[in-house]
Amino acid sequence: MLSKPKNNRAWFLVLPVVIVVAFTAIIPLMTVANYSIQDVFSPTNRLYVGLDFFRQIATDPSIIAAFQRNLTFSAEILLIEIPLGIIIARLMPRDGWKAAAALVVVAIPLVIPWNVVGIVWRILARPDVGLLGVAINQVRPFDIGNTPADAWFTMVAMDVWHWTPLVTLLVYAGLRSIPQAYYQAAAIDGASAWSVFRFVELPKLRRVLMIALLLRFMDSFMIYAEPYILTGGGPGTSTEVMSILLSVLAVIQFDLGKAAAFSLIYFLIIQVLSFIFFTVLTLDERPGATKKEPRRKRARVAPGEAAAAEEGARS
Repeated sequence: MLSKPKNNRAWFLVLPVVIVVAFTAIIPLMTVANYSIQDVFSPTNRLYVGLDFFRQIATDPSIIAAFQRNLTFSAEILLIEIPLGIIIARLMPRDGWKAAAALVVVAIPLVIPWNVVGIVWRILARPDVGLLGVAINQVRPFDIGNTPADAWFTMVAMDVWHWTPLVTLLVYAGLRSIPQAYYQAAAIDGASAWSVFRFVELPKLRRVLMIALLLRFMDSFMIYAEPYILTGGGPGTSTEVMSILLSVLAVIQFDLGKAAAFSLIYFLIIQVLSFIFFTVLTLDERPGATKKEPRRKRARVAPGEAAAAEEGARS
């Protein structure tokens, strides 16, 4: 049997994208890698140092402490934003003008630039004129400029206010895609609101929640503008995350070689952690994955299974 000849002209359609990616990602990455193994004194005076900068970054106590702060911050905002986004999405109306109005209101924080968010929350948290600072000062002393706990709390609250709407919109879109037959079957079974969420909505939201987790983890781990404007990394180093430390190293100290090595390690950390997140979240969907056997003692059909069986029979 004659094989169908291949048409390689399709490569010309993706060639512009390849060129753009090469100039915007690959070439700058190669330049950074070149700087990471050289100590740059001037454009014409450079000293090859090999992997010395990587060893210094890997053993620098300030960078290790900033990495721990990054992990703590990402864990806290994920534990807050994911459940909060699910709750808000489930409370939002599904139809009519109220649904459109709710979507517009929820999406407002997302359209505000990052630097504006930092400035707004810096003013909001001022203990003398800021609404948040004055309100908390009525209960206890509050000052993000001198108290590390207050600065950290404000940074977390700012990120939750800014990015919870993204999780909410993703979950809301996932809820709207669930067929009404599942809810009707759950109502016939007499399922409670918790059972509907557990057996109907949560399984259908799995992929949406995976996307939300990955996006929010990567964004939170790379956060820079908001905490830099809000606290500048202070008081002391209590809110100095890795991106702020990298900018100080590259821009203020102008240590290009060490900053380049730092940026490569930073990039690899994000890629590895994101890969681990994705692998763990999609473990059950991979070919050959071990599935948990259903308990035979349960004779009751979980809410929504009747609708799934009915749709399978129709197809």
